[in-house]
Amino acid sequence: MTQADAEQWTEPCRGYRFQSREMTVEAAEQARLVGLCGIDPDIFRGAMDPAGFISLAIQEGVRNRIHANGTVNMVNTVRQDRQMRLGEPLTVTGEILDVEEVPRGRVATSEVWFSGADGKRALTSRRRSLRPDASKAATRGAGERPDPVIADLATLKTVGTFTLTPEGVKAYSGPHNPIHFDPEAARRGGFRAPIIGGGQGVRFITASIWQRFRPAVLELDIYFRRPIYWDDTFTVRVDERDGTWRAICLAKDDKVATEARISRLGW
Repeated sequence: MTQADAEQWTEPCRGYRFQSREMTVEAAEQARLVGLCGIDPDIFRGAMDPAGFISLAIQEGVRNRIHANGTVNMVNTVRQDRQMRLGEPLTVTGEILDVEEVPRGRVATSEVWFSGADGKRALTSRRRSLRPDASKAATRGAGERPDPVIADLATLKTVGTFTLTPEGVKAYSGPHNPIHFDPEAARRGGFRAPIIGGGQGVRFITASIWQRFRPAVLELDIYFRRPIYWDDTFTVRVDERDGTWRAICLAKDDKVATEARISRLGW
């Protein structure tokens, strides 16, 4: 980032509020993004995919001068309180809840929420993300590490397998975070190659849930344990007991990359 670029951004600080604005998710754009993941858009039957709001929340920060350049998702909670239909008008706003120094850089916690015409929240995305310091690329440590959601991959049921391509990930990723499409930016961040954004990975999780349940109410506590690179192959696996899905993950090389606790699932 050049000095001129830096001057247009605001460093995140506790209590920083985003401006409210109206927005929506159009059917064509959701179909494009979901299709780039190799997922059938018709799975959602005209509903907005809640995974898409992870990226939309990040973009809202960018609109409010909080840059996303090089940041890495660590934990994200997505709470959908009702189904939203594609094309439905929404109002979005947000706030930086906390910023803390960690050995590898700074960790920011933000919350962005999307409300319907009635003024009630339809979906909330809370994100904890690392903003790496390039001078500390070899340093480990990004704050407290939450306990694993999934203890044993061998007990899970596989519901899908996907292989990414650099071309597909580049087409999916927006222009705001080159760690997802620029090999040199990824290396500066400490990664062997570009990594997919957290929101893109969660697309595979929500698509698997919708393929089975199509819920109106959903809450996921999502943990990004290991990077998924733009050329990786991974599986989607679920912890299913007595017909209930309790957790879901993306796994590669027999290790959890992204995992989610399913806190609420309703109709």
